Amino acid sequence: MAALRRGRTRAMQHIVITKRSSSAVSALSRITLFSRRAVRGWLLAFAALALASTAEARGVPESFADLAEELLPTVVNISTSHLVEGGPGGDSFEELFREFFERRGGEDMPSIPQQRRQASLGSGFIIDPDGYIVTNHHVVDGADEIMVRLHDNTAIQAEVVGSDDKTDLALLKVESDQPLPAARWGDSDASRVGDWVLAIGNPFGLGGSLTAGIISARQRDINAGPYDDFLQTDASINRGNSGGPTFNMNGEVIGVNTAIFSPSGGSVGIGFAIPSSMARGIIDSLKEFGEVRRGWLGVHIQTLTDELAEGLRLPNTNGALVASVVEGGPAAEAGIEQGDVILEFDGREVSEMRRLPRMVAETPIGRSVEVTIWRRGEAKTLEVDLGLLDETVATALPLPEEPESREKAIDDLGLTLSPLNEELQQRFQIEADAQGVVVIEVAPASDAAERGLRAGDLIVEMDQEPVATPDDVVQHVEQARDEGYRVVTLLVLRNGEYQWVALRIG
Repeated sequence: MAALRRGRTRAMQHIVITKRSSSAVSALSRITLFSRRAVRGWLLAFAALALASTAEARGVPESFADLAEELLPTVVNISTSHLVEGGPGGDSFEELFREFFERRGGEDMPSIPQQRRQASLGSGFIIDPDGYIVTNHHVVDGADEIMVRLHDNTAIQAEVVGSDDKTDLALLKVESDQPLPAARWGDSDASRVGDWVLAIGNPFGLGGSLTAGIISARQRDINAGPYDDFLQTDASINRGNSGGPTFNMNGEVIGVNTAIFSPSGGSVGIGFAIPSSMARGIIDSLKEFGEVRRGWLGVHIQTLTDELAEGLRLPNTNGALVASVVEGGPAAEAGIEQGDVILEFDGREVSEMRRLPRMVAETPIGRSVEVTIWRRGEAKTLEVDLGLLDETVATALPLPEEPESREKAIDDLGLTLSPLNEELQQRFQIEADAQGVVVIEVAPASDAAERGLRAGDLIVEMDQEPVATPDDVVQHVEQARDEGYRVVTLLVLRNGEYQWVALRIG
């Protein structure tokens, strides 16, 4: 009762105060009315923004049935077979077979065929009404018979037009009396993480199966090849889905399903698709030439580390560091040098080293492109005419005369160095055309040891300047210290391969 009374007392006090402040209440009411109108306007504005946002980013669809009806006929099931050596079960089967006949009293064992036909399954999609079909290289690799089964269950024999193991793509051709339903390419670069996608394929040989999910990540590198740039999706992908398409909500192909991450062999929601921005150019090249013709820049590159970036006086680790330049190649002709850092290619930023090979490979052969490089503290732009990717042979240079200076320990780097001579060249099997300073010994607790330097390494350049004697190295160390730098960069040659190494000055 006491609590109730206290409540009543407060209420009475509030009423009294309100009665005494009628003019204040009137003003407050006007303010409240104004506030309500303002809030209503704000709510309408927010609703309009929400509708605009919804128009750009689609919500969860009520059903995929309409898309499925349209897209399923463009997807095919692929079965392949090829002859392999050995009996039906390999060596273990043959051993059991032999043991069985020995137990029956030594009866003559019938001969076991030394070859057997092995079958495999995959998926693909029609990209041209004339019967061109896209799939994975590994689906048809080594096959001597390829059968394609259409959505209406028609089976047609297919031939390989061309195949590319570096991107795991292949193009097939079937002959049909009538035009086939074909899928449309989409722009994978326009897709975003979180976008809805559909995957259609032939999992476990079950035939046309559709699964839905979202794009989980972009630009995945799974160490499958030199041009890795996969879309990652959580749409269920299993064995037999390889070569099938990933569609966006416009019914366009934005990926070719290629691999899954799975400890068990089944789908765990991590699948990888080759983006259409890469696949389309590869397929066009296979269709036109029967092979992939890639652009060639003529450089060997490596990743920029924090230490290398500091040693090269770069503000960050963006770009691709040129470890060597192929003599007579497009880069050499354009003036790109060893030690340059490629920052932009054809107007696109090289955010990391592994992006550059794909950019070059996708660029038409013979095209003139602008390449922005970083050299000795400043950026400059060069014009490069791309060539056709091919094997090249380096031209040997004469061995320089032996310098007068001898072996010297450089404590600041933890290295003992010597000028290159014939004896060291034979001892460490250094290339005949090499020039530089030889590492004789590496201090165990030094930064050089941590960076992996070892006896026999040849230091060709230091801070992008050639070195021929240990005194040259000492001079570069002193110059870097005088200019306030804590790191020097070394271009090292080992077993015919160049790499840049950054060392801290002790």
